[in-house]
Amino acid sequence: MKRRAFLQALALAYAAGCRRETSRKDGRTVATLWFSYGGKNREVLLDLVKRFNAVQSSVLVEATFQGDYFEALAKLRTALAAKAAPTFSHVVGEVVPYLAEANVLEPLDDYEGAKAMALVPALAQSGAYLRDRNGAHRALVAIPFNRSTPIMYLNGSILEKEGLKAPLTWDELRDTARALTRKGDDARWGYEVPISWWFWVAMVGQAGGTLMSDDGDPTLGGEAGEKALAFWQRLVHEDKVMRPPPGRDYNAWQATNQDFLAGKAAITWTSTAFLRYLEENARFPVVAANLPRDVRPAVPTGGTFFTVLRQAPREEKEAAWSFLRWMCEPDQTIEWATRTGYLPITEPAIRRLRETGYYAKHPNDEVALTQLAYVEPWPWATELFRIQRDVVEPRLERAVFDGSNARTVMSEARAVARARVARSR
Repeated sequence: MKRRAFLQALALAYAAGCRRETSRKDGRTVATLWFSYGGKNREVLLDLVKRFNAVQSSVLVEATFQGDYFEALAKLRTALAAKAAPTFSHVVGEVVPYLAEANVLEPLDDYEGAKAMALVPALAQSGAYLRDRNGAHRALVAIPFNRSTPIMYLNGSILEKEGLKAPLTWDELRDTARALTRKGDDARWGYEVPISWWFWVAMVGQAGGTLMSDDGDPTLGGEAGEKALAFWQRLVHEDKVMRPPPGRDYNAWQATNQDFLAGKAAITWTSTAFLRYLEENARFPVVAANLPRDVRPAVPTGGTFFTVLRQAPREEKEAAWSFLRWMCEPDQTIEWATRTGYLPITEPAIRRLRETGYYAKHPNDEVALTQLAYVEPWPWATELFRIQRDVVEPRLERAVFDGSNARTVMSEARAVARARVARSR
């Protein structure tokens, strides 16, 4: 019902007409950008915005921080209903279908150069989502920006000392975590990962499952989803080699990173986005490796897409598009990727990095690219982000901490998810 109310509010807003006037400053068209992160990534983005504003004189991009991804989404929904949205923004991949089906995103297919963009298929809209069952192509509404996959990081000094290698399978991960766990004064966890939907989704794919069936039923991986949860529970409660980090969302991610940097966790799973941060702050060699498989290798994509808001004045949308095209040029794509750890989103950028020997000097970056061969596309489902936030993630957290029966927990999650999907139709 919330989704229907949102759509009705937007319909009323459009019916009221009276689009806002194009914003201009010093003879330039102003394109407002809402963004959603801090630290190193914020620094690099603002550097790029500043440079874009300096290299041409017709467009001025004004970038404003709006909190984390889901705080920014809440603000965006409110602004859309009030016809006060920015010109463009970036949103996590799971949210794109929701906004697209609400008809608030600008179709970009006919914008100059859109069809010629040499985007990496697995990171672009075309490869990041499953197609409609009839094979139809959707309108282009999302341009890849800070794109990532989950990846495994290992403490190279500890690995060398113990004579071990990066685990290739779940069984090897369990054995390696046991071997690397220490108790007592020099306590160390063998393995640590945020109890997050994203990493669980990776394991669902590795165990052979999918989040939704072809007809849109949210199966949540079926037995594979239960197996993934039970694997974490076994590492925490039986083997006692995995620490579930405290906190939710990015607090848990930050706690995991700090434990790894402090040598309190020998192996961690986190995002490719943290590659440069971990390498620059670790006092030991950081070794990146593909996530271990169960019955097959699999990873989801993560991070965000740029989206242009349909209700913005045409001149502002064209101004935003000029910035997006500029960001997809090799120079900017390479700077963004190499300064942060996010994946380069165009083929020309990857070719240039190979030709200049970048990957030979930075093998961890190469690992992130190899995982793209195992990307599992997201279902194109409007309720996907609600299932993530409201249904699955809280149950994963609770079950890992209290050891609840994995089958019971996931059966309950499927029932709630199915009810949500049914109400949205």
